[in-house]
Amino acid sequence: MTAIQELARPKEPAAAKGGHARPVRPKPAERGDNKAAVLFLAPWFAGLFLITAGPMVASLYLSFTDFSLLDPPKWIGFGNYVEMLADDRLATSLRVTFEYVFLSVPAQLALALALALFLDRGLRGLTIYRSIFYLPSLLGGSVAIAILWRRIFGNDGLINQVLSWFGVEGPGWIADPRFALGTLVVLNVWTFGSPMIIFLAGLRQIPVTYYEAAAIDGAGKLRQFRSITLPLLTPIIFFNLVLQIIHGFQSFTQAFIVSGGTGGPVDSTLLYPLYLYKEGFASLHMGYASAMAWLLLLIVGGLTAVNFFLAKFWVFYDD
Repeated sequence: MTAIQELARPKEPAAAKGGHARPVRPKPAERGDNKAAVLFLAPWFAGLFLITAGPMVASLYLSFTDFSLLDPPKWIGFGNYVEMLADDRLATSLRVTFEYVFLSVPAQLALALALALFLDRGLRGLTIYRSIFYLPSLLGGSVAIAILWRRIFGNDGLINQVLSWFGVEGPGWIADPRFALGTLVVLNVWTFGSPMIIFLAGLRQIPVTYYEAAAIDGAGKLRQFRSITLPLLTPIIFFNLVLQIIHGFQSFTQAFIVSGGTGGPVDSTLLYPLYLYKEGFASLHMGYASAMAWLLLLIVGGLTAVNFFLAKFWVFYDD
């Protein structure tokens, strides 16, 4: 082999010749970048372990104990979970919560989609309308709005005053068990702003050419909505559905303020988080409340899993 051929031949790595390849050490600048990344991520990890993961592990342990906040926890195994099976008030709170979620979430999403379709028509001042309609989502879970809602649906509230103009004597909407839960449902439907914004963003992603082709084929607005808009929006509908179901099962402030913390007449507005709060912080049954929290986690997780399973039958992804 000539000297030129020897120089042109690619060199084999040391490991291929039986030697050991040298480890590639990061440059000082790269090590500095890693330290900066760890420094910026440290608060997030601290929050994850100290605020989220740590309390979750602690609540799982407390769910197997008899704990009153005043005395050390006493291990009782599955005693709290067995007690749930005989708790009639817990069963009532579950029934009320399921009714609340399955009434308010579909109505909220339907209203949000209708308004998103209206705003998608290219109105002037769209940003202003969008901000106004989004405002209830920011205020709906606040104490001030819950107090306002109590005033609107009170015996001498705005609703009954309007009915009195037509000679109709309105009931005590909050005090009547037939209507008390309905006031909370209306309040949750009123906070449609967040899903509306998401629907509006999804509508903006649908190509206009689809509607132009459908119009050329003679399809009307209703047919275009049924054959184009709804199928292409199903991923957005699914996303909003999962989020709002989770949010519905976590509703607490509205039920606490509107019912005065009692759960309403004959527990008609006793949502599950409200009952959990009453057991944990009013009755000091913290171990039992921890077990209730984990039951709520299982319920929400189970419903989410069912939604993901059913999604393959109706959610359309334009791949």
